[in-house]
Amino acid sequence: MVRILTRREVQKALPMRQAIEVVKGAFAQLSAGQADLPLRTALDVPRHNGVTLFMPAYLSADDAMALKIVSVYDDNPDKGLPLIHALVIVIDAETGAPDAVMDGTYLTALRTGAASGAATDLLARPDARVAAVFGAGAQGRTQLEAVSAVRPIEEAWVYDLESERAQRYADEMHERLKLDVRVADSPARAVRGADVVCTATTSRAPVFADADLQPGTHLNAIGAYTPEMQEIPLETVRRAKIVIDHHEAALAEAGDLLIPMDQGIIAPDHIHAELGEIVAGTKAGRESSEEITLFKSVGVAVQDVATATAVLEAARDSGLGTDVSL
Repeated sequence: MVRILTRREVQKALPMRQAIEVVKGAFAQLSAGQADLPLRTALDVPRHNGVTLFMPAYLSADDAMALKIVSVYDDNPDKGLPLIHALVIVIDAETGAPDAVMDGTYLTALRTGAASGAATDLLARPDARVAAVFGAGAQGRTQLEAVSAVRPIEEAWVYDLESERAQRYADEMHERLKLDVRVADSPARAVRGADVVCTATTSRAPVFADADLQPGTHLNAIGAYTPEMQEIPLETVRRAKIVIDHHEAALAEAGDLLIPMDQGIIAPDHIHAELGEIVAGTKAGRESSEEITLFKSVGVAVQDVATATAVLEAARDSGLGTDVSL
């Protein structure tokens, strides 16, 4: 029997605060060498301006295995469709049999937000109260939700190239989180005064100016997931304490790091730590209230394995989902 879980059932099964703790554990296993994580396979579809990624992983400490198939099609929003579609298959590690198939579109947004929540919890100043989000899509929503789950956020700014989209975001997130959420009319307005900045775009150029960052800001950069993409200014990368999700993935895919490396602005040893090392306490997190901290994530499959496994366990306990015989 295989359990089928819809988007709504995935949402019910795993709240954000719990997802943050689950993702912390996954990163700790990854950094401790307790994960089998092949680099994701990308199947480009230039005819339709899209890419489909295949992301398997196995967490040995949890004995958990899953595969995510995720598509990113840039023309979809103009067609009234989500930018991202995804499906996650949970596999019984003992037998190799499929255990569950679930919506991966929301799960991707959830686990990406949870990673930023984990990084914010470990790296942002404890008194962080103002957040800024670049990108008013699904990823931008879970970014603000996650940051608000670990810090006493009172005010948030959102910037998007489409002002109407940003306004919808502000209205929705105000209602969902009971926060004062405002639309910024410029990147500078969004960043100035922000204690935590989240970038969730597909930009190929920096989305804000380094000069607008205040001392002590924490950044979660999750949108630039190819070598050509870039959200963070070179100057910010140079002066920030950089924490990544996974060395191999970051050095293969993170344009925010690869571009300044190619230009000789930073070297690979400028990277301070993997997030899992900070979770485990083997590397330090924030060490002063003035330093700029940058969490650069391209997304790794251990996040999907951990969150999907947690969803399935909760679904079994609460009776969510539909069992089918293949």
